[in-house]
Amino acid sequence: MDSLRFQEACEEVIGVKRERSGIGTLSEKTLHAVLKKYLEPHAENHEVPLGNYVADIIGENGVIEIQTGSFTPLRPKLEVLLDCTDVTVAYPIAEVKYMRWIDPETGEISPPHKSPKKGRPYDAFYELIKIKYTLDNPHMHFKILMLELTETRWQNGRRSKDRKRGSQRCDRIPQRLTGEIDLLCPADYDMFIPQGLPEKFCIKDFAAKAGICYDLAQIAVNILTYLGRLEPQGKSGRMKLFSIA
Repeated sequence: MDSLRFQEACEEVIGVKRERSGIGTLSEKTLHAVLKKYLEPHAENHEVPLGNYVADIIGENGVIEIQTGSFTPLRPKLEVLLDCTDVTVAYPIAEVKYMRWIDPETGEISPPHKSPKKGRPYDAFYELIKIKYTLDNPHMHFKILMLELTETRWQNGRRSKDRKRGSQRCDRIPQRLTGEIDLLCPADYDMFIPQGLPEKFCIKDFAAKAGICYDLAQIAVNILTYLGRLEPQGKSGRMKLFSIA
């Protein structure tokens, strides 16, 4: 993790975009642009054609793909790239998030308010499940970038009276890099196995020890079992049991 380089990337990218667009109308790809500048400062290595695809970054360690949204569109690209080079998928998670709302009629922007929701590295599993079958490929690597950022949304939702639910995101502006996690091989995923599990445990036990919801624990156990970090141990009644490999 290089906090200074991240701040420099923020200042360079966000400063240029503010000059061009003005507050409240920043490009929706600001977060992507900052991460690209942080992970590879040399612009000549950005957006490089590779076969029928364009790689976000190509450097001495292979391809880096920055995915700030769903991993579903990434699957066909990974299938091709992993046959010929190392690929690192970089994924940001908002550990600390501030919200600002834009009134679509007046253009007025609310002051930032801290969101009570705090992102955790476990949140990456919601997307990793979509590319599970690439995770044991020796060419496949994963990087989690924990951030403090401000998310700006249009107050135009139709699912609630305050027009916030179902609203459209305008932009995400990163302010600080709070952590960086590299998962280079299946063994690195052991960091997600919580301490204090019994010798045989169920998903409910995993959720309680990890401090996450049952649905997320189910996804995490699915991936960790696929990677050989956990092993199925039959059932106790209707509950599936697992052990640490």
